[in-house]
Amino acid sequence: MSQTAAELRTQQILDGNPLPVLVRMATPNAMAFLVQASVSMTEVWYVGQLGRTSLAAMAFVFPGLMLMQMLSGGALGGAVASAIARALGAGDTERAERLLWHALCIAVGAGVVFLLMYLSVGEWLLTTLGARGDVLDQAMSYGAVVFGGCITVWTAAILSGTFRGMGEMRFPAMLMAGGGIAQVILSGALVLGWFGAPKLGILGAAISVVTIGTLNSLLALWKLSRGSQAVKLKRSAARLDWDLFSDIFRVGALAAISPFFTVSSIMVVNGLISRFGDAVVAGYGIGSRLEFLLIPMVFGFGAAMNTMVGMNVGAGNVRRGEYIAAVGGGLSAAITGLVGLTLAIFPEVWVGLFTDDAETLEAGARYLRFSGWAFAFQGMGLSLYFASQGAGAVLWPVIANFVRFGVGAGGAFLCVALLDLDVAWVYACLALGMAMYGIVTAGSIWLGAWRR
Repeated sequence: MSQTAAELRTQQILDGNPLPVLVRMATPNAMAFLVQASVSMTEVWYVGQLGRTSLAAMAFVFPGLMLMQMLSGGALGGAVASAIARALGAGDTERAERLLWHALCIAVGAGVVFLLMYLSVGEWLLTTLGARGDVLDQAMSYGAVVFGGCITVWTAAILSGTFRGMGEMRFPAMLMAGGGIAQVILSGALVLGWFGAPKLGILGAAISVVTIGTLNSLLALWKLSRGSQAVKLKRSAARLDWDLFSDIFRVGALAAISPFFTVSSIMVVNGLISRFGDAVVAGYGIGSRLEFLLIPMVFGFGAAMNTMVGMNVGAGNVRRGEYIAAVGGGLSAAITGLVGLTLAIFPEVWVGLFTDDAETLEAGARYLRFSGWAFAFQGMGLSLYFASQGAGAVLWPVIANFVRFGVGAGGAFLCVALLDLDVAWVYACLALGMAMYGIVTAGSIWLGAWRR
């Protein structure tokens, strides 16, 4: 994209009608993340063809991989996008170009930290979670490849954030969608032995993750150094400064707390509802999976809001940033709320895609009837979390996530472990937690959290 076009895009973000700009910027991201969600489901299906041992091994490593992806793409990737957007909004292109190098250093450093953590406590953690025998062996092999090459996963995610910070949404979306399609083919070949490739089993899925991460990282680096975008990766800008690291970590370090609450909540709730039987566990798993399918759609709006709010806050126009948040948050709530309410009324439309077992169908439908109304608040809260990253003010969204954890997982523990109530109370607590997440986040912005 030419310099003139980049300047026009920035001007539209700062002065244009927010709704069409937001939709135009959000659409590529939403489509790309839907592709990524489909890739994850497809890989699980591939590994499922190998038997329950391989499926269990992948399940044991999945929380760690999910945490890494949420941190790299959401927390720190969003913080990088925010820092670059605010620099461009202030008209400081030199600062934005220096931030690119700091983002690369963070990606490499974070990848090394995750690898060292896996090498030091990986086997102990997997054993503590219950992995034994062949399951443990396969999980360790899968983890060794994924975390051994996780620098590439971090680099691809962080560099995507740098493009989004410039307002360039199409290129990272193309990388994500193209990489996802390639990963589906490569995983099928390496896991199941398609096209005469060696049948590597679960190891093939891990190799596929690292390979696509490496390819996307190289393409992003090439685009940043050779492309025609406004901000480039220049050797002259490779001067490290703690102030620029601080600009990223001031947002990213706080934002990184939220994924830990999310993963912890999943573990707590799964442990609590296991006492109600396998059908309830399976039904809840199917019902709650809807939330993770909606996240990519919300992230499309959230990533666009991050950039738009960041540029306007950088330009000193906080009020316009708040208006953009209101528009984007309302749109996200409308979309996720419509889906949630529809499936609360007709839950069999979703649950029936995954099972025909009567008890599981009823358990999944029961969860959606209790929680469907709250998806609007979850969508609104998540989109405003990304908008708050753009404003450089994530304290209240993190507090809101803590409130959600306390009301949802904490309330569920109180109802089941201490009061011995029915599983319906778990679903009610989870729905109320989602509602509180959206209300607290939106309320903090309305009361002026960004202005302080």
